[in-house]
Amino acid sequence: MSGISHRSPRPTELLIAWTRGDSRAFEQLVPLVHEELRRLARQYMVRERRDHTLQASALVNEAYLRLIDLNQMQWKNRTHFFAMSARVMRRILVDFARARRNEKRGGGAPRLTLDEALIPPKEAAHDVVALDDALRALAAVHPRKSEVVELRYFGGLSLEETAEAMHVSIDTVKRDWRFAKLWLLREIGERH
Repeated sequence: MSGISHRSPRPTELLIAWTRGDSRAFEQLVPLVHEELRRLARQYMVRERRDHTLQASALVNEAYLRLIDLNQMQWKNRTHFFAMSARVMRRILVDFARARRNEKRGGGAPRLTLDEALIPPKEAAHDVVALDDALRALAAVHPRKSEVVELRYFGGLSLEETAEAMHVSIDTVKRDWRFAKLWLLREIGERH
C-alpha cells in the first residue's frame, strides 16, 4: 500500500510517495503538474530562436522521461519539484544547443547580453550554451547565487518561493540575484 489516502492527493504527497518507490504516484502526479510544466516549457521556448525545432510539448515530454530517471531524488515539496523540472528543461535545451553548435562547428549561434538573457524580450534569441557555461562558472565559486538564478530565471519562482526553496531570507535572495546578474554579465562579456 502506498500510504496515499483515497481523497485527491496533493502534489507534495505524491512526490513523497514517488520518492518511497510508489510508481503509481508519478502517474497521479503528472496530470496535477502538467499544465504548470507546459507553462514553464513555453517560457523557455519564448527565449529560443524562432526556428527552434523543439516544441514546448516535446520539451515537457523529454523532461518527464528525465525526471523518471531521477528515481533516487528525495523530493521535498512542489517547489523543489518545479525547480528540478526547470533545471532538467534547461539541461535539455543546453544539450540540444550544444549538439546543434557541434553540427555547425561553432558557427551560427547568436550572442546574447545578460540583460537579454535574464530579462529577455519576447522575440529575443540567445546563446543558451554561453549562459550555461557562465552559470557553471558561477556555481563553482558561488553555488547559492547560481541556484538563485536557476530558480528565479529558469524555474520562474518568485522571490518568496526561491527563499522558501533555499531556506534563506528574501533579502538574501535579492542580494544574490543582483550579484549573480552582474557576475554573469561580466563572465559572458569576457567569453565573447
